[in-house]
Amino acid sequence: MATKKTKTQSNSSGRRSTSTKKTSGKSAVGAKNVKTKASAKRTAAVKTTRVAKKSTASKKASSSTATRRTKVDANELIHGIKPYREKRKERYMNRQQQVHFEKILRSWRRELVDDLERTVSSMQNELLTLPDPNDRASQETDRTLELRTRDRERKLIHKIDESLALISSSDYGYCENCGIEIGVRRLEARPTATQCIDCKNLNELREKQGY
Repeated sequence: MATKKTKTQSNSSGRRSTSTKKTSGKSAVGAKNVKTKASAKRTAAVKTTRVAKKSTASKKASSSTATRRTKVDANELIHGIKPYREKRKERYMNRQQQVHFEKILRSWRRELVDDLERTVSSMQNELLTLPDPNDRASQETDRTLELRTRDRERKLIHKIDESLALISSSDYGYCENCGIEIGVRRLEARPTATQCIDCKNLNELREKQGY
């Protein structure tokens, strides 16, 4: 009888230890699952933060690039007109180029006319006699310089009108001395040019040497 009780006790203790091991194993697996989920959440949060930072950086870069392009475009304008982009094998001084330079010349002409009108209006408003002789002398000097500047602008307006007439006759853009193409870029830098760069340099050299 004592032997049977011992076996029963040993069996019960073995079952208890087995159940304890199973419970502890389940708890360990649960803890691992919780840790795995927590690490997955942290990883997802880190990825989301990185993606957000990259998108923000890309937006800032694109906005700064657009701002730079806008500034460059504003600096490259020729009297308010964008520079002409030549195409491959494009015929020189075709209708599109003629329209382009006609816009530049007319816009430039409007600017000069507006300056002349403002000068005349300001000079009419300043018609007063200053009591101090030095002030009168200074005023007369300023008016003389202003009139010289506006006189040069009147001559420039005349040249612009001549260039517009050349566009109408399809003679614009060709050197008046040798007849070759003046070039789109030179004309954009000086829309009233009537000579190619070689003839212009040769004439300036002759003037310096007194010919």
